[in-house]
Parts: sequence; C-alpha cells; structure tokens
Amino acid sequence: MIKILIPVDGSDQSMHAAYHAMRLVSAGLKARFVVANVQEAPNLYELVVAHDPDVLHEVSDAAGHDLLRPAVALLTAASQLVEEVVASGDPAHTLMELVESHGCDAVILCAHGAGESERGLGSVAQHLVQHCQVAVTIVRPAPREEPEAS
Repeated sequence: MIKILIPVDGSDQSMHAAYHAMRLVSAGLKARFVVANVQEAPNLYELVVAHDPDVLHEVSDAAGHDLLRPAVALLTAASQLVEEVVASGDPAHTLMELVESHGCDAVILCAHGAGESERGLGSVAQHLVQHCQVAVTIVRPAPREEPEAS
C-alpha cells in the first residue's frame, strides 16, 4: 500500500490536495496518508517574551493540529488510514525530512500555500518539485466560473 504525504496549512487551497487524494481513493487507489502541518519556529522575540519555551511548543502544536483537522476528518470519514504530524521549522525542508522519516512514496500538495500568489508555484511546492526523491503531485483548485451576464 502506497504512503502519501499531504501537507496542509489551513488554507482552502491546501484542502484541494486532500480532495484530490479522495478522488484517487474513489478510483481504486489503496493508500495510507500522512497529513502534516509545519509551524514556523518561534522567533527570538517570542522566545524572550514567552518565558517558557514549552508553552510556545504547546501552542504551536495545538495550532498545527487544529489546521490538520479538516483534512484528517475528510480522510477518516472515508475509512482511510491517517497519521497526523505537526512539525516545526522551515516548511520546505521539514516536509522533505517528513517524506524520508515517514517512508512516504509520494506527496500531494497544492500549488501554493496561504498568503502566496496564485500564479506559478509557491516556494514550498517549487522546492519539493525540484528536490524531492519521490513523486510530487501538484494540485490546483478548479477555476471559478464567472456568472453569465443577463
């Protein structure tokens, strides 16, 4: 059974990767999924103000799990095997490490994440396409149809 990493950042765009995975499953693909969120590491200011690095880690971990929830719910509702992973660091490099550490055979992700331009590929998608040693599928949302003028 193939193991697929699906990175999510909480954006509507990132959910399209989970929707695409479900289309593949409904077409007969046998797969397990690792749904992952990468939180940015705390900056120096946050570390100084927080007084307790464990609190920052707990908040970051809780935020990451909250962002995973919709994709995990979609996949588990369809009886799919799902692992949840929240990591901290640079998203592109951390996702590469997750592919290796979780033994993933493929990655499905959206073309760009939250806050990135909808043109071309986002920085994380670009990095994975160029450097990942497994198959990377880039998913774009279907174009919005303009209402017809009457």
